Amino acid sequence: MTQRTFPRSFVWGAATSSYQIEGGWNADGRGESIWDRFSHTPGKIEDGSTGDVACDHYHRWREDVALMQELGLQAYRFSIAWPRILPEGCGQVNQAGLDFYKRLVDALLEAGITPVVTLYHWDLPQTLEDAGGWPARSVAEIFVEYADLVSRELGDRVKHWITHNEPWVMAFLGYEKGSKAPGITDMAAALVASHHLLLAHGWAVPVLRQNSPGAEVGITVNLSPTDPASPSQYDADAARHFDGYMNRWFLDPLYGRGYPADMIADYQQDGYLPAEGMPFVQQGDLDVIATPTDFLGVNYYSRAVLRSDRVPEATNEPRTIPESDPAQQTDMGWEVYAPGLYNLLMRLHTDYQINKLYITENGASYSDGPNEKGVVRDMRRLHFLYDHFTAAHRAISAGVPLAGYFVWSLFDNFEWEQGYAQRFGIVWVDYTTQQRIPKESARWYSRVIASNAVSAELPTL
Repeated sequence: MTQRTFPRSFVWGAATSSYQIEGGWNADGRGESIWDRFSHTPGKIEDGSTGDVACDHYHRWREDVALMQELGLQAYRFSIAWPRILPEGCGQVNQAGLDFYKRLVDALLEAGITPVVTLYHWDLPQTLEDAGGWPARSVAEIFVEYADLVSRELGDRVKHWITHNEPWVMAFLGYEKGSKAPGITDMAAALVASHHLLLAHGWAVPVLRQNSPGAEVGITVNLSPTDPASPSQYDADAARHFDGYMNRWFLDPLYGRGYPADMIADYQQDGYLPAEGMPFVQQGDLDVIATPTDFLGVNYYSRAVLRSDRVPEATNEPRTIPESDPAQQTDMGWEVYAPGLYNLLMRLHTDYQINKLYITENGASYSDGPNEKGVVRDMRRLHFLYDHFTAAHRAISAGVPLAGYFVWSLFDNFEWEQGYAQRFGIVWVDYTTQQRIPKESARWYSRVIASNAVSAELPTL
């Protein structure tokens, strides 16, 4: 059977985040995070759950590393829980928290698995939110202290660092929409938060490099290719605006272009920015944000199809991109659209000339559980991954410098405001017993890793 072979140095891995899997929310001196506060607030989580236990990875990390080794993972992307290291956000160090991550890193290396560390995956210490959160410039400064501490402790063994995961989510879902912690609804504050997240990243890059010589340092952003629903000027403008809101607002400053002028004008028109523009951007900030990095991490789940809401439907042209077929949606209601990954990678390569890319998250939520034989036949997820791996291979063949792929997620876990209602894992977790069962997608992925290739035909079981 014909194989699509990936470059010899290509890295295959899986990803998780601290609050979603660790549990041990108040164990061994860990402080409170904004997600502890948010999930314990009635009405914030759909099923009323919390991440207090989650996958109990804090206590079960040894068996989890053994499972990763069994699956043949070459790399494991995980995040550090800031309040586990610094319960108050800064100041007094919690040695027990540091020791947990030291043991985890050592076990990964012993198992032949490369640790890829994300410093911030949304679990800000609650004390820092109380002091102003990301809209406060001081929190960006404190983040650099935190990055310095962790990289001094782990920098001799960890050689792949990600500053932030998805600053768009933190800024806009956390401070504009309020659907994620800290649950604030203030667009003006969200714009300031987005700048401070990027500023913290830029300040941290040279610190990480100094403390971890020879390491790769980058940032992970979530991106969505954006298509207008019709050829109308209204839908085209809606797509332009959404692309600026989600994609260009972060990519442009990271790659030396500053914030997009059209978006600044839009935000001024809507009253979110003053006439003078962005007074919270100080001299030199944009140079800091554009500090060169070694790679860009890309999280891709689906494209965005935009329909203007600024004119009555009857005024607009008929849709030419139909509403997504429910059969082609994940349990999150997201369209399954693998060509979007190819389109996105090509755009990044063409428009930004990025020297190295990793897919740091890609996956799908499907609820398939164990059958009477204890087997999880999650064929929809397997086919989802196959189609996206194929799109990635196509991009590599077109010259895109894609260096690795991290499936989201290794485990079913606490899926933020959805609680435990959504399952993204390639490993099934029984939250009552904490039993782990690798799904059929995990078994297939293991074979992909071993061969460093996907077949030219859709796999069957």
